[in-house]
Amino acid sequence: MMIHLSPDPIAFSLGTLHVHWYGLMYMLAFIQFIWVGRIRIRQLHIAAAWKKENIDDMLFYGVLGVVIGGRLGQVFFYDPVYYFSYPAEIIAVWKGGMSFHGGLIGVMIAMAWWGRKSDRKLMDIMDFIAPIVPLGYAAGRLGNFINGELPGRVVSDPSLPWAMIWSNVDNLPRHPSPIYQMLVDGILLFIILWFFSRKPRPRMAVAGMFSLLYGCARFFTEYFRVPDYNITFSGIMLSAGQMLSVPMIVLGIILLIIAYRKPLIYSGPAEAAKPSTH
Repeated sequence: MMIHLSPDPIAFSLGTLHVHWYGLMYMLAFIQFIWVGRIRIRQLHIAAAWKKENIDDMLFYGVLGVVIGGRLGQVFFYDPVYYFSYPAEIIAVWKGGMSFHGGLIGVMIAMAWWGRKSDRKLMDIMDFIAPIVPLGYAAGRLGNFINGELPGRVVSDPSLPWAMIWSNVDNLPRHPSPIYQMLVDGILLFIILWFFSRKPRPRMAVAGMFSLLYGCARFFTEYFRVPDYNITFSGIMLSAGQMLSVPMIVLGIILLIIAYRKPLIYSGPAEAAKPSTH
C-alpha cells in the first residue's frame, strides 16, 4: 500500500524567502497559460482575431482574478467561521486553500474588466480561454496533493492498488482524490475541450461545454474526496463541491442551448463581428 510522503511544503529557500510547492504549481499554471494560449492563437479560426500580446494582457488580469477570487471563494464558500476568527490567515495563500469556483468567478470579473478595455465581449474571451483553464487546474490539484490537502475517503477495498495512507490524517487507506481530480477534472477535460475547440464553434459553445463538463466531472470526483461539509437538498446529500458544481452544469446547458439556437462564430474585437455563414 502506498504512503503519502507529506513532503515539506517549502520547496526551497533563498535566504529568508521561502518558495512553497503550492506557489510553484500556480507559477506552472500561469506559464502553461501563455504556452498553450500561443498554440491556440495559431488555430485558423482564432489566428485573425487574437495576438500574442492579448495572452500577456489576459494573464495579468487573470492572475488577479484567480488569486483574489480563489481565496475569497475559500473563505466564503468553505470555511468562513475559521477565517473570520483568524482574519490574518485570509492573505496566507502560500499555505494552500483556494476555491476553483471562487477563482472562476474572479477570472470572469477580471476578463470582463479587460474586455471593456480591449473592446471584446466577455463570452468571446471565455470561449478563447476555456480550453486552457483545465491544465492550470490540474497543476493546482497537484499542489494540493503535495501539500497533503483534500484527503480522499477511506477505500471500501483495502487491496486497491493505488490506495494510500495519508500520514498527516490517519492510518486508513484512502483514495488519492487530488490525483483523481487532476486527471479527470483537469487533464481529461483539457483533452476533450481542446479537440472540441479546434473547429469553429458558435459563440458561447466552448465556454458552455467547459462549464457543463467541469461541473459533471467535479460532481463525480467529489465522491472520492472527504467533503468540506455536506448539505441535504430535497433528501439528497451533497458535498460543498457538488453543490457548487450544480449551477455550472445548469449554466453550461443554458449556454449551449443559446449558442446553437443562434449560431454566431466570432472571436474578435466587437467592431469586427460578422454573422456566420455556418
